[in-house]
Amino acid sequence: MIKPFLIVLAVLCFSGLTYSQTISLGLKGGITIPHLPAPGAKNNVFNGGYRSRLEPDVSIFVDVRFSDWLSLQPTMEYAVQGGDKNGFQAIPFPEELIPELHGQTPPEYLYADIQSTATFNYLLFPVLVKLGLNLGSSPFRVYGGIGPFVGILLNARQKTSGHSTVYLDEDKQTLVPDPAHPKSPLVYTFDANIDSKDELNTTNVGLEGILGIAYKLNRSSIFIEGGGNYGFLDIQKEKTNGQNHTGAVVVSLGYAYTL
Repeated sequence: MIKPFLIVLAVLCFSGLTYSQTISLGLKGGITIPHLPAPGAKNNVFNGGYRSRLEPDVSIFVDVRFSDWLSLQPTMEYAVQGGDKNGFQAIPFPEELIPELHGQTPPEYLYADIQSTATFNYLLFPVLVKLGLNLGSSPFRVYGGIGPFVGILLNARQKTSGHSTVYLDEDKQTLVPDPAHPKSPLVYTFDANIDSKDELNTTNVGLEGILGIAYKLNRSSIFIEGGGNYGFLDIQKEKTNGQNHTGAVVVSLGYAYTL
């Protein structure tokens, strides 16, 4: 699926550079509010409960203008995706506790009250078809754009912290006993910062859209825009680890120069 997608993006970019009237180069940066939706996989205990947070988002782009109202914008975007999950939640059974089971089969997961942060750093390569309109004789211009992207995963981390009593069920009915003191509940420290890239797919495809307003001064322009992106593919390789998609709202300030 990824190779045909890349071919389409390459054709769009080449066509724009071949038949363009004007070309602008630009840079924009701002904040992204990522989220990890889980469509079609709501019953997996690892999927739900993620909340958004603020992260950086930076892009460089080429705007290829065909006419006063139509342009094509290939972009390279550094985007941070992920989410926070704080409170009572499911966790994989810690490997360091396996020897304490003395040969018994460990449960698939446990439950504890902890803080968990998933951070995924991507390079996105969107190609947006943009429509714009000058506001009369003023230097202001409004525009919107939409198009596909290919995402490449750079790195991924899963960070956990907290000191909690551990349960076998989400209803807090069955405590896990302390192996050293069987009559006492297990209280465990979940401080870890794990490289989770091997558990995730390294490529993604999706859709990105923007709306903005620009102020033009000679060959330069400054702009502010809002938009968002959504990945169509599950980020996890194995469904047992969840079936989340990437997604984010982005607000940016930028500068462009017409060659």
